[in-house]
Amino acid sequence: MLRFHLTLATFVIILSRTCIAEGVVAEPASLPLIFSEDFEHGFSHWQTTDPRNSKPVWKIVEAGPKGNHAFRVTGPSSYKPPFRSPLSIALLKDIKVSDFELKVHVQQTSPNAGPHRDLCFFWGYQDPSHFYYAHLASKADNNACQIFIVNNAPRTKITKDTAKGTPWTNGWHDVKVVRRVDSGAIEVYFDDMKRPFMAARDKTFLWGQVGIGTFDDNGNFDNVVLHGKTVTK
Repeated sequence: MLRFHLTLATFVIILSRTCIAEGVVAEPASLPLIFSEDFEHGFSHWQTTDPRNSKPVWKIVEAGPKGNHAFRVTGPSSYKPPFRSPLSIALLKDIKVSDFELKVHVQQTSPNAGPHRDLCFFWGYQDPSHFYYAHLASKADNNACQIFIVNNAPRTKITKDTAKGTPWTNGWHDVKVVRRVDSGAIEVYFDDMKRPFMAARDKTFLWGQVGIGTFDDNGNFDNVVLHGKTVTK
């Protein structure tokens, strides 16, 4: 009987290690809160890809309950990335992270209900030619509703577990992005915060800025919460 208990305990340890290897990541309580934003006082903590002297596509609007404000992207900016990748990006200034968990309350507001109706979420951002992003679109294909890497080349799909499409409605939704650099785990959640919506595994970029945006669409962002490990680079 004693031998059975020892064997069972060993099995549990092996199973736990296997789950971690497959991308089941730690709870956010293990990471400190390093930033939160409700956009009630502007967006001074964010840098956007709008070129100088161009019409800005980012602004603060009243959205949701009366008196509540959100950060709105109104479509593609005139930014020209060095490689094929999203056109409207807002990056969190002065904070770079390795492991992190990013939560954002979002509303996709495009009147176009086509397959590439999207919002995007960025991390590991080191410069315009090196970063990851998740593209949440209505329908998945090789260029939509995937996790991508931009590594001195046009975006490349790295999704391991792919969603069929993002069930956008005109209301608000919750998005979470989780990253663990030791294992390379990347998980993206949509509304259901317990089951990943899509996942990938990659160790190319182990730190960088995080951000929000869209490829060429429009929508609102609110209640940004970032837990993580900061790095100095």
